[in-house]
Amino acid sequence: MRRRGRPTKLSQRQVAQVRRWAAQGWTHQAIAERFGVARSVVSTLLARVGPAQDALDLGEEADGEEADGEEADGEEAAGEEAAGEEAAGAGSDGPGLGGQGGEEATGTEASAEPGLGSARIGDGTRPCRYAGATLLYSYLGRVGAGEVFATLSGGPGRLYDDLAVLATATLSFALGAATVEGVKHLRRGEMGAAVGLAAIPELRTLRSRLAALGDGSDPLALQRTFAKNTMAFDPAGMPVYFVDDHFVAYSGAAPLAKGWNTKRRHAAPGRADTALTDIRGRAVCFTSDEPGGLTKGLIDVVAQLREVIGPDGPITLGFDRGGSYPVTFAACRSAGADWVTYRRAPLVATNAEPRRSWTIRDNQRITLMLADETVELKGYGTARQLTVFEAGAPVLQVLTSDTTATAAALVCWLRARWRIENAFKYLSAHNGIDSLADYRMDIGPDGARVPNPARRVARQGVSDATEGLAAAERALAQLLAGPASATDKNLALPALSAAVEAATDLLEASKAALKPIPARIAATDLDPGAKRARSRIERRGLQMVCRLLAYNAEAWLAERLNAYVADLDEYRALTRNLLHLGGTITYTPHAVTVTLDRPDTPRIARALELLTEELNNTPSHIPGDDRTLTYHIASAHPD
Repeated sequence: MRRRGRPTKLSQRQVAQVRRWAAQGWTHQAIAERFGVARSVVSTLLARVGPAQDALDLGEEADGEEADGEEADGEEAAGEEAAGEEAAGAGSDGPGLGGQGGEEATGTEASAEPGLGSARIGDGTRPCRYAGATLLYSYLGRVGAGEVFATLSGGPGRLYDDLAVLATATLSFALGAATVEGVKHLRRGEMGAAVGLAAIPELRTLRSRLAALGDGSDPLALQRTFAKNTMAFDPAGMPVYFVDDHFVAYSGAAPLAKGWNTKRRHAAPGRADTALTDIRGRAVCFTSDEPGGLTKGLIDVVAQLREVIGPDGPITLGFDRGGSYPVTFAACRSAGADWVTYRRAPLVATNAEPRRSWTIRDNQRITLMLADETVELKGYGTARQLTVFEAGAPVLQVLTSDTTATAAALVCWLRARWRIENAFKYLSAHNGIDSLADYRMDIGPDGARVPNPARRVARQGVSDATEGLAAAERALAQLLAGPASATDKNLALPALSAAVEAATDLLEASKAALKPIPARIAATDLDPGAKRARSRIERRGLQMVCRLLAYNAEAWLAERLNAYVADLDEYRALTRNLLHLGGTITYTPHAVTVTLDRPDTPRIARALELLTEELNNTPSHIPGDDRTLTYHIASAHPD
């Protein structure tokens, strides 16, 4: 009898094969690709019938069920490795590595069966469309990325060690993946070749492993190691740092604290990221916290920087008007740091005559006309004020605590503060710092101090009493100055005088009632059920370190490349393009050779050849792999 209804996607024989492969450790996606069906078909089937029991009885580990929907980065429970890791280079009867484009790798891998050994490549030649990204290993090795990541431990993995997971995340962010979810758009096999793996972890595995690494980390210790290594590898030359905050709006349902959204020009829930860069624009350290203004975040990053460089290291901080408050100046002084910023108030009159001051920047002499004087700041003390003149008129005023640096140098340093703005813009556009690291948040009582409505009512009472007294005094004055006769004035005077006295008493009583009422109270005092959501800083801290490593590595590589292309307008764009340059990667027991495709533009090809020669002079390695990494450029094809 012919079966009615929609035809089944899989035959009974195929269903049996699906169950066997699932019991052997194949992922739902791999099985679906093998049969040419959607992953949901396989997931639904296995949820109904389960893997083959005979295979399970043999002790082989079966895959867990994979969720159809996508979760936030790192949303899996800490310490659980997703049961979805694909085999490191499956054999002829195994599922292919997704997105290989039909190209077949040659050679052998360290492990060919799921759950056995390591996914690292033993030997062989692999095609890789992301071969250019391996150029970043030269920086990662020099800056000690392995030492930074050594502070982390997420537990043992079946196929992927911690360094393999962290290298995958770092290179993915460098290639433009805004979130961990974005890794699914990369070709797993070819991306794996770039990090020394037969294939990078599947998304579910990567999420859970990063979550476990983040949950077990000390965010401050991780960041200090990152900052220390960054500054020790390639010192900036001047102890000048720029600090600024960056509001990131949140559109979810969690009750996050509100801050000022500078793009929308209104208050909105979100978080505030405060970053600190050196004079060259390289990221050094950061904080993520509830919105509270630059002053709040600046105090935290200065404390971190002081721990990194030691108690006696010189620091000069440059920041914009958002932090130009006496409380910020005092915090910098307490941390032993000098500061330089713009004056918030309108330009004030100067008491000093403008004079020429000069400094050297980029081998060029810069001369400015400015007035240099000492001023008194309420709530802080004495500070140095520099007033810049153009065409004989004052155009800019700068405040600083530095009394030794030349005036022109201080103004030039502050004008260079736009480097941190550019860093924020670049990190947001290419490295995804605005993305959520985890949807899960800790929700607890809202202990924030909020305006007290009782004080607002009391202040309104004082205002009303003040207006009432003013009205009574006006009525009395109008009576005395009016045209009425003396008799009429004498008759009306007692009532008006009594009204003035009553209004005066009411005003005094209103002021006395206002005085003990606090201006702010805890939100839970107004609403015992008030809640406040707080992000988990451990997971975000780990991902931010990976993103900043990717950003600094690209900036360093761009500087090396620009030494050969000499194109200040395009060298960063050229570097980003080179990260996506394809090629082949050859693994041998003692070396790894990356052969990059030759760029079509002759000057870029020549610059890349010179760059690879420079990088090869200092041996580098893939994180977690001791084999020496060498770069070559493919030979030019004859016309």
